[in-house]
Amino acid sequence: MALVLPFTDTTCDAILPDVQRVLAAQGVIAIPTETYYGLAVRPTQEPALRRLVELKGRPRDKPILLLIGNRDQLAQVVESIPPAAAVLMSLFWPGPLTIVFPAAPGLSPLLTAGTGTIGIRLPPLPHLRRLLEQTGPLTGTSANRSFEPPMASADGVERALGPALDMILDGGRTPGGLASTVIDASDAPRLIRAGTLSVDVIRTALRRQGYTLSS
Repeated sequence: MALVLPFTDTTCDAILPDVQRVLAAQGVIAIPTETYYGLAVRPTQEPALRRLVELKGRPRDKPILLLIGNRDQLAQVVESIPPAAAVLMSLFWPGPLTIVFPAAPGLSPLLTAGTGTIGIRLPPLPHLRRLLEQTGPLTGTSANRSFEPPMASADGVERALGPALDMILDGGRTPGGLASTVIDASDAPRLIRAGTLSVDVIRTALRRQGYTLSS
């Protein structure tokens, strides 16, 4: 069974050595985000990525998004920052917006699904960002098997996936609701998925900067 550790602003630093140990061993960790729990592995570890895909039963043609702790970490996973992406970052990060960038060369096709792009989010939770600043970028795909509902509690994650996980960071019940909004900004801005952040707000903000958001 997975090791369950409390994950709050006050425990974040104390549990970091255990988190780093699990990640170094190619482990899979469930972490709370601003919407649901996600599954975290290092994007540079192919065996861990394969474990993640297998335990979710995720189709190989579906990309996997990444979470970062600060904007400096983008250099590790993206090839460039297109102008529209820079605008979205300045307006809506940290926040529930996943932005799709041109992927860095050599990034696993398990992440990109062969698209040449990668979705990135800078989450609004301060203690999650603090953890990510120490671990580096991690995957943030939802903690559930594909085609099943996402989980908003550590207990739910443990019941559904516990034997397949190495660690669960218990941050209490997450807000749930809609998932993050996803915008492909690798070329002309394009809506991939409507979500928590209002599409109308994004469209208006982009229009003021001279960009049109297509669907």
